[in-house]
Amino acid sequence: MQYRPDKNGEQLSILGYGCMRFPRKGGVIDRSETERQLLHAIEGGVNYFDTAYIYPGSEEVLGEILHKNGIREKVKIATKLPHYLIKDLAGIEKCFRQQLSRLKTDYVDYYLMHMLPDSTVWERLKAMGVLQWIEEKKKSGEIRNVGFSYHGNTEKFIGLLNAHDWDFCQIQYNYLDEHSQAGRRGLMAAAEKGIPVIIMEPLRGGRLAGGLPDKAVEVFAAAEPKRSPAEWAFRWLWDQPQVTVVLSGMNTVEMIDENISAADSVRAGEFGDAEHKLFADAVAAINEKVKIGCTGCGYCLPCPAGVDIPGCFRCYNARNIDGRLAGFREYFMCTSMKRELSNASLCKKCGKCEKHCPQGIEIRDRLDDVKKELEGPLYKAAAWAVRHFVKL
Repeated sequence: MQYRPDKNGEQLSILGYGCMRFPRKGGVIDRSETERQLLHAIEGGVNYFDTAYIYPGSEEVLGEILHKNGIREKVKIATKLPHYLIKDLAGIEKCFRQQLSRLKTDYVDYYLMHMLPDSTVWERLKAMGVLQWIEEKKKSGEIRNVGFSYHGNTEKFIGLLNAHDWDFCQIQYNYLDEHSQAGRRGLMAAAEKGIPVIIMEPLRGGRLAGGLPDKAVEVFAAAEPKRSPAEWAFRWLWDQPQVTVVLSGMNTVEMIDENISAADSVRAGEFGDAEHKLFADAVAAINEKVKIGCTGCGYCLPCPAGVDIPGCFRCYNARNIDGRLAGFREYFMCTSMKRELSNASLCKKCGKCEKHCPQGIEIRDRLDDVKKELEGPLYKAAAWAVRHFVKL
């Protein structure tokens, strides 16, 4: 297993264990099988375990296994504050106490503001008193590091990076999202500030492993040495020294062994021209399914009406690449799970964006397509619920 340091010099396994999708049996977490797999991963050198308050049963099962086997001190626990469910400082404290109880521990190594969408929400938390709360928890040792997880565009990610002296952050990043979401530019911005970066969705929910189009599968099959598409995807991330930990939602021993083997042999900067061409060919094959040729350059921004144009197009394309449900989930999370909406239907048809688009995309018409496909009754109902019941 390879390790990379956090901000304080603590060594983290470059392969992290994503605890959202523990193996299930009869609809509930299979505790015996989960224990077998977690212990196997720890024996293989994995020491970073990522869970969250809203992952059903995850914190409780993780805490129970670590406590039962007396190995809490061998691992680093990362969990997340669901700020969108909380209205005041008392609510933050209550949630944190519940998490410590579930995890059967008296401290959390890495505590994230979960799905922090932009600096305005961070300002709301600050007004609530979260900075003083964090300071107290760090002083008592109950929280060792504070960070945030993020879904959204590069500019708002960089805004969040600059809004606080973070210990770490977590982003969606993979070879298909190299220039979307926080993207490579966001990764480099974090590295320049000395902020460790944890990677989620390295396989886009498994689609870069088992859901590739045939042409992309053929690209990887022809490559040397022989590796699975999943291993190639992980190695693309680990090739970048700015990446600290890559999370994987492993749920079989075979998957754990494959990932540990790769994490043991990989070295940052080992890719050459042949490997970079391999990924360019794979991305081209995947993008044949893309409906809108947006590169995410951002020249169309800022939109006077607040539309995240590249984000809307990315989610629309994800619908065609990753499936209808995945596209909807991404669109809802990135346009409505935030205080300032950025969805396609906000477009006022001013046309300012089209004057600056290098690809010559008919942006207004394509935003209509996005609205038609992704803003149906379910989206509207969910967006209404967020505005009325979720604290942003």
